[in-house]
Order: sequence, then C-alpha cells, then structure tokens
Amino acid sequence: MKLSKNDRILFAGAVFVGLMIGLSFASVPLYTIFCRATGFGGTTQRVEAAATRTADRYVTVSFDGNVDPALPWDFAPDAKNMRIKLGETVTASYHARNRSDQTVTGTATYNVQPDKVGSYFDKVQCFCFTRQTLKPGQTAELAVRFYVDPAMADEHTLDDVQNITLSYTFFLAKDRG
Repeated sequence: MKLSKNDRILFAGAVFVGLMIGLSFASVPLYTIFCRATGFGGTTQRVEAAATRTADRYVTVSFDGNVDPALPWDFAPDAKNMRIKLGETVTASYHARNRSDQTVTGTATYNVQPDKVGSYFDKVQCFCFTRQTLKPGQTAELAVRFYVDPAMADEHTLDDVQNITLSYTFFLAKDRG
C-alpha cells in the first residue's frame, strides 16, 4: 500500500514527536552519566578504593553544608577547611539534626568548585550515596571519605587551583518510604 504525501508527512511528524518525547525522558539520566564521566558542573567521581599514590602538591578543601527550607534539619560540616596532599585519602564529617517532631528522610546533592576539578575529586564513601532518615530530634554524624586525584598535579591547566569547595545541599526526599 502506498501512502499519500499527507500520510507520509503525518507519519514523519508522529515519529518526530515520539522521538522528542523519548529523548525528554532520557535527558536526565544521560546528562547525569555525562556529568559523572567528565566532571562537568563540578560533579565528583565515585571510586571503590583509595588512591595508590600521592603527588607532592597540596590543596585546601573547604566544606559547605546547606538545607532546603522544606527539610526541617540543621546540617553543617565539623571543619570548614582541610589542607590535603593530592592522593591522600581523608575523611570529613558533617552533622545533621532533625528539628521536627516527625521522622524525616533527606537526600543530599553535591558538587565541587571550581567546576574544572570535578573529574579529579574522587569519593570513596559518602553519605550522599544513600538517603538519610532521622527521627524527631535525632542527630547523626555523616562522613565523606575522599581524595583529590594525584593526576591533577600533571594537568597544568589546574596549576592555579589552590582551593576546592565541596558543597552539599540536603533536600526532603521525594519518596519518603
């Protein structure tokens, strides 16, 4: 059966609309994969093990903690700054406290600044990988174990980076179960 010109245009339009809808649903996971692979937007890397070497260079890592107003928590780093050697695995702690009279679950997003060091900032373990549930008035110590890749010392476009900021923002979990 041969389609008329109008039917072909209608078919092509329907395929185009279907493709655009499919791409819109795939855009968030594809963007997340892209950011994790490249460090774009300050997205850090997730690794399974500590670095195997260090470099003879130091950076200062500053820690920042924020809470969305919809989440009734206090959240802050225990230390504001830490001077570390590239490749040195360290642990930084944050504390969270549920100020409400209900059990509340939060989830954290994170990034590093400047953006260009995201692909060199490696998290071995982080509270941000899982949802956090706190009972009324409960406090929790939340740790992140990380290192800055010693390969950063070999990248001369990063010679100007002396300070890195690791920032977290906690949000009320969408699915509270």
